[in-house]
Amino acid sequence: MKNTHLEHPEDTILNGDLSVLNWFTADSNISAKIDGAPAIVWGTHPNGKFFVGTKSVFNKIKIKINYNHADVDRNHQGKVADILHKCLDCLPITDSIYQGDFIGFGGTDSFHPNTIRYYFPTEVHQEIIIAPHTVYKADTDLRDADAYPLMYELKSNEDVLFVQPDVTIADNRDDIEDMCQFARQMSTLCEFPDSKTVTRIKKQLNTCIREGIELDDITLDALAHDNIVDVNVLRLWKLVWSIKLDMFAFIERYDDIDCFIEEEECGHEGYVLSNEYGMFKLVNREGFSKANFTIAKSW
Repeated sequence: MKNTHLEHPEDTILNGDLSVLNWFTADSNISAKIDGAPAIVWGTHPNGKFFVGTKSVFNKIKIKINYNHADVDRNHQGKVADILHKCLDCLPITDSIYQGDFIGFGGTDSFHPNTIRYYFPTEVHQEIIIAPHTVYKADTDLRDADAYPLMYELKSNEDVLFVQPDVTIADNRDDIEDMCQFARQMSTLCEFPDSKTVTRIKKQLNTCIREGIELDDITLDALAHDNIVDVNVLRLWKLVWSIKLDMFAFIERYDDIDCFIEEEECGHEGYVLSNEYGMFKLVNREGFSKANFTIAKSW
């Protein structure tokens, strides 16, 4: 797929694209979504030079690719620059291009890169910790790179600890298929809005999540009225939301990392599921996303 922002599956239904209903039950690859920051992209550029950077390496206009420490000083500052300097020193040179989330510098067993605090079973002795998740193919320019889920393990070394939790999803998801079939039937009652209205609705839904407003029938009716759209579209969105939450019951994660949001134990940020129908994220928006919106960041 093209290098685009990962969507919540329920958000894709707002414009009438029903392919996500096939995505829920297709044979899939799944990986844990680690709550690191910033995103680190590294590898060998199509020009043959090794580089490190953030997602700004993919910018259309103000591209920030760092081939050496002088580039890092010119393109970045503060904590992000410190991280990229260390990444430039420590990440192994590879012919491929990878993206991962930065978890922290070694020397302790506790890391708080973003919203979730991670506790490792022992002190990490490597210089940096990265959770890789995506590999890219770019023939001439990173702006046209194609993204693929990383389906193999990167080998850690004395400088870098690569964290890739083992995750499985049950093949038999008949209950999910039944709910998706009901959603298909419900979609026949919907008059879907245009893309501009969909963008506005997504922003309002995120505002509700951030402010803790329950997305019940009253709220959905109000959103439909405010945007002059068919309320059945919002009700279909909520149904697909519930299908997504039911998916968590079919997922098993195997690792020895403990995760906390403030004082409350939690799971990882979520999961990324990819198959022939696309790549989307499975995240509990009322849990993680609300906290991610509201908790102050340290970077």
